[in-house]
Amino acid sequence: QVQLVESGGGLVQAGGSLRLSCAASGRTFSSYAMGWFRQAPGKEREFVAAISWSGGTTYYADSVKGRFTISRDNAKNTVYLQMNSLKPEDTAVYYCNTDAHPYGLGNRLQSKIQYDYWGQGTQVTVSS
Repeated sequence: QVQLVESGGGLVQAGGSLRLSCAASGRTFSSYAMGWFRQAPGKEREFVAAISWSGGTTYYADSVKGRFTISRDNAKNTVYLQMNSLKPEDTAVYYCNTDAHPYGLGNRLQSKIQYDYWGQGTQVTVSS
């Protein structure tokens, strides 16, 4: 059974920073790409960032490029999302997820249908 547990969310002022973590278990973590998505109230869940199984390739939504950084530590089975220069429009529940296929790459990782397991989410609120 794959489990993903996010942490690190909270309330922060605009311009501030947060670091989200997602601890994974139940799968060979180092073989799978990982992603972060977010969902604001009344909106569709949207892609934020993804990272390849090795950590060598990363993908970002245009809205977060240059502000957010995704990384992973395969020794700790953990993926991170460092969020800087936060804006009120970044307010959402953030979810981590794992690719359904090992060694996945490419823009397909920006689609939520490519992921088969999701965490419970962590709330990020950015005040203006």
